Amino acid sequence: MPEISRFFGIIIRMYYRDHVPPHFHAHYGEYQAEITIETLEILKGKLPNRVLGLVLEWAALHRPELRADWERARHEEPLEPIQPLE
Repeated sequence: MPEISRFFGIIIRMYYRDHVPPHFHAHYGEYQAEITIETLEILKGKLPNRVLGLVLEWAALHRPELRADWERARHEEPLEPIQPLE
């Protein structure tokens, strides 16, 4: 699963040809969550509240890039890295 961003110990990944709705995977230590791109809702999993807040802030800033990477992943094309949260 390609890594598209990393910040504050959080790793953001996207699977190739993953199930809909469009989403990304956020990993932090033993925690993992699938988060939709359009609504920023958790589909599955859990993150600590502070980490979830950082992930949602990052995703809101980079929604167009996440949409573009989702389309690339659906077509098995190389994904573009997305700037980390600073």
